Amino acid sequence: MSICVTGGAGYIGAHIVRLLTRAGHEVIVVDDLSYGEAGRVGDAQLIQLDLADTAEIPRLQNALDGCTAVVHIAARKQVGESVERPAWYYQQNVGGMANLLLAMQGANVDRLVFSSSAAVYGQPPVERVPEDSTTKPINPYGESKLVGEWMVRDAARAWGLRGISLRYFNVAGAGWDDLGDPAVLNLIPMVLQDLYEDRPPAIFGDDYPTPDGTCVRDYVHVVDIATAHMAALGYLERDERPFDTFNIGTGFGSSVRQVIDTVGQVSGLAVNPVIQPRRPGDPAVLVGNVDRIEQVFEWKAQHDLLSIVDSAWRAWQAGPKRITLR
Repeated sequence: MSICVTGGAGYIGAHIVRLLTRAGHEVIVVDDLSYGEAGRVGDAQLIQLDLADTAEIPRLQNALDGCTAVVHIAARKQVGESVERPAWYYQQNVGGMANLLLAMQGANVDRLVFSSSAAVYGQPPVERVPEDSTTKPINPYGESKLVGEWMVRDAARAWGLRGISLRYFNVAGAGWDDLGDPAVLNLIPMVLQDLYEDRPPAIFGDDYPTPDGTCVRDYVHVVDIATAHMAALGYLERDERPFDTFNIGTGFGSSVRQVIDTVGQVSGLAVNPVIQPRRPGDPAVLVGNVDRIEQVFEWKAQHDLLSIVDSAWRAWQAGPKRITLR
Protein backbone atom coordinates (compact mmCIF):
# COMPACT_ATOMS: atom_id res chain seq x y z
CA MET A 1 0.00 0.00 0.00
CA SER A 2 1.30 3.45 -0.95
CA ILE A 3 0.26 6.14 1.53
CA CYS A 4 0.73 9.92 1.47
CA VAL A 5 1.16 11.63 4.83
CA THR A 6 0.71 15.40 4.74
CA GLY A 7 2.67 17.02 7.55
CA GLY A 8 4.70 13.82 7.80
CA ALA A 9 7.88 15.66 8.76
CA GLY A 10 6.23 17.11 11.85
CA TYR A 11 5.84 15.77 15.36
CA ILE A 12 2.79 13.52 14.99
CA GLY A 13 3.28 12.85 11.30
CA ALA A 14 6.82 11.55 11.73
CA HIS A 15 5.60 8.90 14.19
CA ILE A 16 2.94 7.78 11.73
CA VAL A 17 5.47 7.71 8.89
CA ARG A 18 7.85 5.56 10.94
CA LEU A 19 5.16 3.05 11.85
CA LEU A 20 3.91 2.87 8.25
CA THR A 21 7.42 2.40 6.91
CA ARG A 22 8.20 -0.32 9.44
CA ALA A 23 4.95 -2.07 8.44
CA GLY A 24 6.25 -2.26 4.88
CA HIS A 25 4.21 0.52 3.26
CA GLU A 26 5.59 2.88 0.65
CA VAL A 27 5.23 6.38 2.13
CA ILE A 28 5.21 9.78 0.46
CA VAL A 29 5.47 12.81 2.74
CA VAL A 30 4.06 16.20 1.71
CA ASP A 31 5.22 18.97 4.04
CA ASP A 32 6.10 22.66 3.75
CA LEU A 33 8.68 22.19 6.56
CA SER A 34 7.38 25.22 8.46
CA TYR A 35 7.37 23.04 11.59
CA GLY A 36 8.66 19.75 10.23
CA GLU A 37 12.22 18.57 9.71
CA ALA A 38 13.31 16.67 6.60
CA GLY A 39 15.48 14.30 8.64
CA ARG A 40 12.45 12.92 10.45
CA VAL A 41 10.91 11.14 7.46
CA GLY A 42 13.59 8.46 7.16
CA ASP A 43 13.50 6.67 3.81
CA ALA A 44 10.11 8.10 2.82
CA GLN A 45 9.97 10.34 -0.24
CA LEU A 46 9.62 14.00 0.78
CA ILE A 47 7.83 16.53 -1.42
CA GLN A 48 8.04 20.08 -0.10
CA LEU A 49 4.96 22.15 -0.93
CA ASP A 50 2.38 24.37 0.74
CA LEU A 51 -1.04 22.72 0.76
CA ALA A 52 -2.76 26.07 1.19
CA ASP A 53 -1.31 27.34 -2.10
CA THR A 54 -3.91 26.65 -4.80
CA ALA A 55 -1.21 26.90 -7.45
CA GLU A 56 0.31 23.70 -6.01
CA ILE A 57 -2.76 21.51 -6.73
CA PRO A 58 -1.34 20.09 -10.01
CA ARG A 59 1.94 19.14 -8.32
CA LEU A 60 0.06 17.66 -5.37
CA GLN A 61 -2.17 15.65 -7.70
CA ASN A 62 0.90 14.33 -9.47
CA ALA A 63 2.44 13.34 -6.12
CA LEU A 64 -0.70 11.40 -5.23
CA ASP A 65 -0.72 9.41 -8.46
CA GLY A 66 -0.63 5.73 -7.53
CA CYS A 67 -1.32 6.31 -3.82
CA THR A 68 -3.91 4.19 -2.04
CA ALA A 69 -4.71 6.55 0.83
CA VAL A 70 -3.88 9.89 2.43
CA VAL A 71 -3.29 10.64 6.11
CA HIS A 72 -3.86 14.38 6.44
CA ILE A 73 -1.96 15.80 9.42
CA ALA A 74 -0.74 19.14 8.04
CA ALA A 75 -2.44 22.14 9.72
CA ARG A 76 -1.95 25.19 11.86
CA LYS A 77 -2.85 24.34 15.44
CA GLN A 78 -2.25 27.14 17.94
CA VAL A 79 -5.48 28.19 19.64
CA GLY A 80 -4.24 31.64 20.68
CA GLU A 81 -2.82 32.35 17.25
CA SER A 82 -6.11 31.33 15.66
CA VAL A 83 -7.95 33.86 17.83
CA GLU A 84 -5.54 36.58 16.70
CA ARG A 85 -5.48 35.55 13.01
CA PRO A 86 -8.81 33.84 12.24
CA ALA A 87 -8.94 34.51 8.49
CA TRP A 88 -5.43 33.13 8.05
CA TYR A 89 -6.37 29.98 9.98
CA TYR A 90 -9.31 29.39 7.66
CA GLN A 91 -7.07 30.00 4.65
CA GLN A 92 -4.47 27.53 5.93
CA ASN A 93 -6.60 24.75 7.38
CA VAL A 94 -9.78 24.92 5.32
CA GLY A 95 -8.02 26.03 2.15
CA GLY A 96 -5.42 23.30 2.56
CA MET A 97 -8.15 20.68 2.96
CA ALA A 98 -9.97 21.94 -0.14
CA ASN A 99 -6.81 21.77 -2.22
CA LEU A 100 -6.04 18.28 -0.94
CA LEU A 101 -9.53 16.98 -1.76
CA LEU A 102 -9.35 18.44 -5.27
CA ALA A 103 -5.98 16.75 -5.81
CA MET A 104 -7.24 13.45 -4.39
CA GLN A 105 -10.27 13.47 -6.65
CA GLY A 106 -8.10 14.26 -9.66
CA ALA A 107 -5.70 11.43 -8.78
CA ASN A 108 -8.53 8.95 -7.99
CA VAL A 109 -7.40 8.48 -4.39
CA ASP A 110 -10.51 7.68 -2.37
CA ARG A 111 -9.30 6.96 1.18
CA LEU A 112 -8.60 9.72 3.71
CA VAL A 113 -7.76 9.76 7.42
CA PHE A 114 -8.21 13.35 8.62
CA SER A 115 -6.45 14.75 11.67
CA SER A 116 -9.27 16.56 13.44
CA SER A 117 -9.35 17.77 17.04
CA ALA A 118 -11.29 17.64 20.29
CA ALA A 119 -11.44 21.43 19.89
CA VAL A 120 -14.54 20.85 17.74
CA TYR A 121 -16.49 20.21 20.97
CA GLY A 122 -15.82 23.60 22.54
CA GLN A 123 -17.01 23.46 26.15
CA PRO A 124 -19.13 20.31 26.35
CA PRO A 125 -21.50 19.93 29.33
CA VAL A 126 -20.28 16.41 30.17
CA GLU A 127 -17.14 15.13 31.88
CA ARG A 128 -16.29 12.62 29.12
CA VAL A 129 -17.41 13.87 25.73
CA PRO A 130 -18.65 11.29 23.17
CA GLU A 131 -18.54 11.74 19.41
CA ASP A 132 -22.26 12.43 19.11
CA SER A 133 -22.03 15.46 21.40
CA THR A 134 -22.99 18.81 19.91
CA THR A 135 -20.02 20.43 18.22
CA LYS A 136 -19.64 24.07 19.30
CA PRO A 137 -15.99 25.11 18.92
CA ILE A 138 -15.02 28.26 20.80
CA ASN A 139 -12.01 29.31 18.75
CA PRO A 140 -11.17 29.59 15.04
CA TYR A 141 -8.77 26.63 15.23
CA GLY A 142 -11.58 24.33 16.37
CA GLU A 143 -13.93 25.85 13.82
CA SER A 144 -11.47 25.17 11.01
CA LYS A 145 -11.22 21.53 12.07
CA LEU A 146 -14.99 21.15 12.18
CA VAL A 147 -15.31 22.59 8.68
CA GLY A 148 -12.67 20.05 7.61
CA GLU A 149 -14.90 17.25 8.91
CA TRP A 150 -17.84 18.66 6.94
CA MET A 151 -15.70 18.71 3.82
CA VAL A 152 -14.79 15.05 4.28
CA ARG A 153 -18.49 14.15 4.54
CA ASP A 154 -19.38 16.31 1.54
CA ALA A 155 -16.71 14.62 -0.57
CA ALA A 156 -18.05 11.21 0.52
CA ARG A 157 -21.49 12.16 -0.77
CA ALA A 158 -20.23 13.87 -3.91
CA TRP A 159 -17.69 11.42 -5.29
CA GLY A 160 -17.42 8.43 -2.98
CA LEU A 161 -14.52 9.38 -0.72
CA ARG A 162 -13.97 6.91 2.10
CA GLY A 163 -13.14 9.38 4.84
CA ILE A 164 -12.72 9.31 8.59
CA SER A 165 -12.01 12.12 11.07
CA LEU A 166 -9.96 11.39 14.18
CA ARG A 167 -10.56 13.86 16.97
CA TYR A 168 -7.30 14.09 18.87
CA PHE A 169 -7.18 15.08 22.49
CA ASN A 170 -3.86 16.41 23.88
CA VAL A 171 -0.97 14.67 22.15
CA ALA A 172 2.31 14.38 24.06
CA GLY A 173 5.36 12.22 24.63
CA ALA A 174 7.76 10.61 22.16
CA GLY A 175 7.96 7.14 20.66
CA TRP A 176 11.67 7.48 19.95
CA ASP A 177 14.20 9.89 21.37
CA ASP A 178 14.81 11.45 17.95
CA LEU A 179 11.10 12.21 17.43
CA GLY A 180 10.36 14.44 20.42
CA ASP A 181 7.99 17.38 20.00
CA PRO A 182 10.23 20.14 18.58
CA ALA A 183 7.75 22.97 18.22
CA VAL A 184 7.35 24.11 21.88
CA LEU A 185 3.63 24.70 21.30
CA ASN A 186 2.20 22.08 23.66
CA LEU A 187 2.29 22.05 27.45
CA ILE A 188 5.09 19.57 28.19
CA PRO A 189 7.68 20.98 25.73
CA MET A 190 6.71 24.48 26.88
CA VAL A 191 7.52 23.49 30.48
CA LEU A 192 10.78 21.86 29.38
CA GLN A 193 11.74 24.96 27.40
CA ASP A 194 11.10 27.10 30.48
CA LEU A 195 13.29 24.83 32.59
CA TYR A 196 16.02 24.90 29.94
CA GLU A 197 15.97 28.70 30.00
CA ASP A 198 15.90 28.71 33.81
CA ARG A 199 12.53 30.40 34.24
CA PRO A 200 9.40 29.20 36.03
CA PRO A 201 6.74 27.52 33.85
CA ALA A 202 3.47 29.40 33.42
CA ILE A 203 -0.02 28.23 34.29
CA PHE A 204 -2.58 30.20 32.31
CA GLY A 205 -5.39 30.54 34.82
CA ASP A 206 -5.93 28.77 38.15
CA ASP A 207 -9.55 29.82 38.68
CA TYR A 208 -11.30 27.31 36.42
CA PRO A 209 -14.11 25.14 37.87
CA THR A 210 -11.80 22.13 38.28
CA PRO A 211 -10.40 20.39 41.40
CA ASP A 212 -7.17 22.44 41.46
CA GLY A 213 -8.38 25.40 39.41
CA THR A 214 -6.28 24.59 36.33
CA CYS A 215 -7.50 23.26 32.99
CA VAL A 216 -8.05 19.51 32.70
CA ARG A 217 -7.18 17.65 29.51
CA ASP A 218 -6.98 14.10 28.19
CA TYR A 219 -3.27 13.55 27.42
CA VAL A 220 -2.58 10.77 24.93
CA HIS A 221 0.80 9.40 23.91
CA VAL A 222 1.86 10.19 20.35
CA VAL A 223 2.55 6.49 19.67
CA ASP A 224 -1.04 5.71 20.64
CA ILE A 225 -2.13 8.39 18.18
CA ALA A 226 0.00 6.76 15.49
CA THR A 227 -1.33 3.25 16.10
CA ALA A 228 -4.89 4.62 15.96
CA HIS A 229 -4.12 5.90 12.44
CA MET A 230 -2.95 2.45 11.42
CA ALA A 231 -6.24 1.04 12.70
CA ALA A 232 -8.17 3.79 10.88
CA LEU A 233 -6.58 2.85 7.55
CA GLY A 234 -7.76 -0.71 8.12
CA TYR A 235 -11.26 0.53 8.98
CA LEU A 236 -11.48 2.32 5.62
CA GLU A 237 -11.05 -1.04 3.89
CA ARG A 238 -14.26 -2.37 5.45
CA ASP A 239 -17.49 -2.47 3.45
CA GLU A 240 -19.51 -1.44 6.51
CA ARG A 241 -18.33 1.77 8.17
CA PRO A 242 -21.09 3.02 10.48
CA PHE A 243 -19.08 5.95 11.93
CA ASP A 244 -16.89 8.63 10.39
CA THR A 245 -15.68 10.35 13.58
CA PHE A 246 -13.66 8.83 16.41
CA ASN A 247 -12.12 10.29 19.57
CA ILE A 248 -8.49 9.41 20.23
CA GLY A 249 -7.70 9.72 23.91
CA THR A 250 -7.39 7.79 27.14
CA GLY A 251 -10.73 8.67 28.71
CA PHE A 252 -8.95 10.17 31.73
CA GLY A 253 -8.15 13.80 32.53
CA SER A 254 -5.08 15.40 34.08
CA SER A 255 -4.83 19.02 35.15
CA VAL A 256 -2.14 21.41 33.99
CA ARG A 257 -0.77 21.49 37.51
CA GLN A 258 -0.65 17.68 37.64
CA VAL A 259 1.29 17.58 34.38
CA ILE A 260 3.79 20.16 35.61
CA ASP A 261 4.21 18.28 38.89
CA THR A 262 4.85 15.07 36.92
CA VAL A 263 7.57 16.83 34.91
CA GLY A 264 9.22 17.66 38.22
CA GLN A 265 8.84 14.08 39.43
CA VAL A 266 10.35 12.57 36.27
CA SER A 267 13.17 15.11 35.86
CA GLY A 268 14.11 15.51 39.50
CA LEU A 269 13.98 19.29 39.05
CA ALA A 270 12.26 21.83 41.26
CA VAL A 271 9.36 23.08 39.17
CA ASN A 272 7.62 26.10 40.66
CA PRO A 273 5.06 27.50 38.21
CA VAL A 274 3.78 31.06 38.13
CA ILE A 275 0.16 31.94 37.49
CA GLN A 276 -0.66 33.99 34.40
CA PRO A 277 -4.06 35.24 33.13
CA ARG A 278 -6.27 32.83 31.23
CA ARG A 279 -5.70 32.47 27.51
CA PRO A 280 -8.66 33.18 25.24
CA GLY A 281 -10.42 30.12 23.85
CA ASP A 282 -9.36 27.58 26.50
CA PRO A 283 -12.19 25.36 27.84
CA ALA A 284 -11.96 24.28 31.49
CA VAL A 285 -12.28 20.51 30.92
CA LEU A 286 -11.93 18.43 27.78
CA VAL A 287 -11.72 14.66 28.23
CA GLY A 288 -12.74 12.08 25.66
CA ASN A 289 -15.21 9.24 25.81
CA VAL A 290 -13.27 6.57 23.91
CA ASP A 291 -15.82 3.75 23.97
CA ARG A 292 -16.46 3.98 20.21
CA ILE A 293 -12.85 3.58 19.07
CA GLU A 294 -12.18 0.85 21.62
CA GLN A 295 -15.20 -1.15 20.42
CA VAL A 296 -15.05 -0.55 16.66
CA PHE A 297 -11.26 -0.52 16.11
CA GLU A 298 -10.43 -2.77 19.08
CA TRP A 299 -7.86 -0.09 19.87
CA LYS A 300 -6.94 1.23 23.32
CA ALA A 301 -4.37 3.77 24.49
CA GLN A 302 -1.45 2.00 26.15
CA HIS A 303 0.32 4.86 27.95
CA ASP A 304 -0.50 6.81 31.12
CA LEU A 305 0.60 10.33 32.10
CA LEU A 306 3.81 9.16 33.79
CA SER A 307 4.84 7.22 30.67
CA ILE A 308 4.05 10.20 28.46
CA VAL A 309 6.08 12.66 30.53
CA ASP A 310 8.97 10.22 30.96
CA SER A 311 9.25 9.69 27.19
CA ALA A 312 9.07 13.44 26.54
CA TRP A 313 11.81 14.07 29.10
CA ARG A 314 14.10 11.40 27.61
CA ALA A 315 13.62 12.80 24.10
CA TRP A 316 14.34 16.32 25.33
CA GLN A 317 17.52 15.22 27.10
CA ALA A 318 18.65 13.43 23.93
CA GLY A 319 18.34 16.66 21.95
CA PRO A 320 20.48 19.80 21.80
CA LYS A 321 18.81 21.48 24.79
CA ARG A 322 19.79 19.03 27.52
CA ILE A 323 18.79 20.35 30.96
CA THR A 324 21.43 20.16 33.68
CA LEU A 325 20.09 18.86 36.97
CA ARG A 326 20.44 21.39 39.75
